[in-house]
Amino acid sequence: MPVPLLDLRAQHSLIRDEVVGAMMKVVDDQLFILGAPVQKLEEEIALLSRTRHAIGCASGTDALLLALRALDIGRGDEVVTTPFTFFATAGTIHNVGATPVFCDIDPVSFNMVPAAARAACTSRTKAIIPVDLFGQMAALECIAAMSPGIPVIEDAAQTIGASRVIDGERVMAGERATIGTFSFFPSKNLGGYGDGGMMVTQDDALAARLKRLRVHGGLQMYHHEEVGFNSRLDALQAAVLSAKLPHLHHWSAGRRANAAYYTSNLADVAEVRTPVIDPANESIFNQYTLRVERRDDLQAHLKAKGIGSAVYYPVPLHLQPCFAYLGYGEGAFPESEKAAKEVLSIPIYPEMTSSQLDEVVGAIRAFYGR
Repeated sequence: MPVPLLDLRAQHSLIRDEVVGAMMKVVDDQLFILGAPVQKLEEEIALLSRTRHAIGCASGTDALLLALRALDIGRGDEVVTTPFTFFATAGTIHNVGATPVFCDIDPVSFNMVPAAARAACTSRTKAIIPVDLFGQMAALECIAAMSPGIPVIEDAAQTIGASRVIDGERVMAGERATIGTFSFFPSKNLGGYGDGGMMVTQDDALAARLKRLRVHGGLQMYHHEEVGFNSRLDALQAAVLSAKLPHLHHWSAGRRANAAYYTSNLADVAEVRTPVIDPANESIFNQYTLRVERRDDLQAHLKAKGIGSAVYYPVPLHLQPCFAYLGYGEGAFPESEKAAKEVLSIPIYPEMTSSQLDEVVGAIRAFYGR
C-alpha cells in the first residue's frame, strides 16, 4: 500500500468547496494585492497567537528577513541561531549583511540549547533566532532569561498553533517573542496554495515598521520613509488560509494522534528513537522525526515499499559550502552533525488511515527484524 510523505489532495478533497468559494470571491472582486482578505487573515492569526499585531508577507523566508530589517540588523552585527534548521534561518541573516553565529542543539528536542546560545553571544550580537523545530516550541523563556536585552526572533515556521507552558501560563507560538515568524508553505500544518508568510509582535512600533518594509518602505503610495521590499501576501493565498484556519486545531490533533500511535508501536524497536516532547510543550507535529540506525538503508527500504520519507536536514548549515567563510569545520557542532546522519521523518498527515499507519509501522519493524 503506497503511503506518501504528505497527501495534500486528501486534505483538499475534504475542504474543496470552502476553499474554492473563498478563492472565487477574490477573483470576482478582482482585488489581488493585500486588501480585506489579508487584513482578515492577519486578525485571525493575531487572535490565534495572542499577539497585538500580525503582518502578512510573501513567504516565511521574507518574514525572517523583514524581522531582521525591522530590528536594524545589518553589516557588522551578529545573530545567534542553530545550524540544524532550514537554510532560510541563516540565509536571511547573511542577506541583511549580518553574520550567522551558530550554537548546537539539544539531542532530544533538536531545539536550541539556551546556555549554548548565551555562550555564543558577543558584544556584536543583535538578535537570537531560536527555531521551533518539527512542531514543538523552543525554550524561549530560558533563552530570553539567559540573554537579557537581546531581541528574540522566534522562527515558528513549523509551529503555528503550538503552545508551551511558561511560568504556569500556556503561551502560543509567537506570543512571547520580540517578533515571531510563520510560514504558509503548502507542506505546513496551515499551508497555502502557494507561498506566504506572517510576522507577529506585541510591539506597536515594530508592527508599523514591518507594514512599511513589506511595501517598499512606505504605506502611502509613492512615498517612502525607507528602502523596503516587495513582500506582500496575495489576497488569494489569504483567502485560502482563512478558509483552512478553522480546521487547523482538528488537523493538529490528528497529527498528535498519529504520533502517539507510532510512538506506542515502535517503542520496543531498539534501533529506533521516537520523538520526545517536552512536558511543557503541546507539539503540532509538523514532522514526526525518528532517530534511527542505518538511516539511509531504512529510507531505501521504505521507498521500495512505496512509503514516503525525508531527511530534515542532511547537511548542517555550518558545513554548507556557502557558509565556509564563517570558519566552522566538521566537529564544531557534534549534536547537529550526528542528528543529520540519523534523522528520518515519516508520514504524519492527519488524513492517514489506520491501514496506512500500520503499513509504515510494519515496514520499519520488518527492516529491523521485529
